[in-house]
Amino acid sequence: MIDFSPTKDQIEIRDLARRFAQEVIRPAEIALDKMPDPEAVFSSSVFRSTTAQAFALGYHKMGIREEFGGLGLDPLTTALVWEELAAGGGGIAATLLAASVAPLFISVMAPERKDLVERFVRPYCEDQKGEHISAWGSSESHIGSDGSNYHDPRVHHETRASKRGNTWVLDGAKSSFVSNGGIADLFLVFACVDPSKGIPGSGVFLVPLGPGVTRGKAMDRLGLRVLNQAAVTFTEACIPEDYLIVPPGDHYPMIHNAIKTVGNIGVGYLAVGLMRAAFEEALAYAKERVQFGRPILQHQAVGFRLFQCFQAIEAARGLLWKASWALATGGLGDLKLSAAARVFATDLAMKHTVEMVQVFGGYGISKEHTVEKYMRDAKLLQIMDATNDIMTMKGIALL
Repeated sequence: MIDFSPTKDQIEIRDLARRFAQEVIRPAEIALDKMPDPEAVFSSSVFRSTTAQAFALGYHKMGIREEFGGLGLDPLTTALVWEELAAGGGGIAATLLAASVAPLFISVMAPERKDLVERFVRPYCEDQKGEHISAWGSSESHIGSDGSNYHDPRVHHETRASKRGNTWVLDGAKSSFVSNGGIADLFLVFACVDPSKGIPGSGVFLVPLGPGVTRGKAMDRLGLRVLNQAAVTFTEACIPEDYLIVPPGDHYPMIHNAIKTVGNIGVGYLAVGLMRAAFEEALAYAKERVQFGRPILQHQAVGFRLFQCFQAIEAARGLLWKASWALATGGLGDLKLSAAARVFATDLAMKHTVEMVQVFGGYGISKEHTVEKYMRDAKLLQIMDATNDIMTMKGIALL
C-alpha cells in the first residue's frame, strides 16, 4: 500500500531543517544575494558562517553511509531536507548538494579503497566548519551538452590526463559552470586519456587543490548568486596514479548517467523548495493586501494563480518522491524518471514564480520583497547541471 506519511524520525529531521532554513539560511541568502561583487559573497563571514553551521548539523553528509562517517539517510529522508533547505535559500542548498560529490563518489564507486576513504571521505564527514568542499568538473568551453554524446569519437574532453611513471598529469580547463569551482579543495575531474574513444576515453580522477590547480573567479549571474560557479584550470597538475577512480571504458555512460540521476533529483528539490517559498510569501501578501474592499486572495485572478501554484508544488513533489523511491530501491535509480521529475519541477518553478511576482503587482519587481529573487533563481534551475532540453532528449531516448 502506498503511504505518504513520514515517520516520526523523518518529521523531526524535516522540522529541524525547516527551522535552520528559516532562521539561518534565509536571512543570510537574502543578504548575500544583494552583494554586487560575487567574489565578496564567498569571502564574506556570512557565507562562511552559514555553511559552517550547515556542516555542523551534518547537511553536507546526509547521503554518505554511516560506516564512512556520514549520516546514512535514505533518499526519501534527504528529499524532505533538501526541500526545506531550498525553501530557505537555493544558493546555500545547491552549495551543500554539490559539496559532497567527490566523497560520495568514492564511498559508492570505490568503497574498498580504504586509503582514499581515510584521506578524503572521513575528513569531509568530520568537518564541522565547512572547510572541505568538493566539485565536479565535466563540462568545458567546447564540451557542454555534447558531453553525453558517447558514440561520436570526434567528441572528447579537451582536459587531458597523461601517465608519467606512477603519476597522472592533468592539463586543460573546465568551464565557468563548475559548481563550487572557486571554493572547492577537492575536484572530481573527467579527463581524456584516450581521445580515439571519444567521451568513453575519459577517466574519472580525484584532484586535490594544489600546485597546477587554479580556481577561477566566481561567475556573476542572474540567479542562485549564493552558489559559487567558476572555471578550474589544470596546468601540469600531478596526482598519484591511484587517484584514477574509474578508468576509461564502455562503462562511462553508466557512471555519467548515475551522477545525472542523483543530480536531477537534487535540482528538482531545489525547484520545489523555492517555488514553495515564493508561494508562501505571495499567499501571505494576498491575505493582507486589500483592494476593492477585500483581500486580493478573494479576487479570482489572484486566487487562481495561487491555487495553481499550490497544485504545481504538490505534483512536482510527488513525482520527485517517486524518483527518490526509485533511487532508494533500485541501485543507481531511474534516469528517465529523474529527468522527468527534474524537467517537470523546474519548468513549473519558472512558470509559477513569475505568477507569484504578478500577485504582488508593482511591488513584485522590487527587491523589498524576495519573490523576485525566487523568479531569478528558478531560471537557473532550467539550465543547471544540463539544460532541460538535453535532459528531455535523454529521457526520450530511454522511452
